[in-house]
Amino acid sequence: MKTIAILGASDKPERISNRAVKALQEKGYTVIPVHPTLKEVEGLEVVASLDDIHTRVDVLSVYVRSEIFETLLDHTADLKLGYVILNPGSESPAVEMGLEKRCIPYHKACTLVLLQQEKL
Repeated sequence: MKTIAILGASDKPERISNRAVKALQEKGYTVIPVHPTLKEVEGLEVVASLDDIHTRVDVLSVYVRSEIFETLLDHTADLKLGYVILNPGSESPAVEMGLEKRCIPYHKACTLVLLQQEKL
């Protein structure tokens, strides 16, 4: 199974990023929640930043605003990502250009929809 990092993971059940963590866990994926202040999301230990991930990440699912992700693009290089999912609100021309410049494939999509369609 793939390892999927959730950038912008939330401990609030009503948030889409929290639902993504739960749904991915239920399907057997290895999930790494990323949030600068949380310690736990759905029973999983949270890493504070992308720099704190020390394992291969197949997919980075982004749930932060594009302005925030734009400042984190340099931190994606060491992850050797398979691809990035830009969930609604995280995409922008600057983010897309930044990913292309780093030769990181991306999809503008919803992680939950891709999971439902078995396209992850």
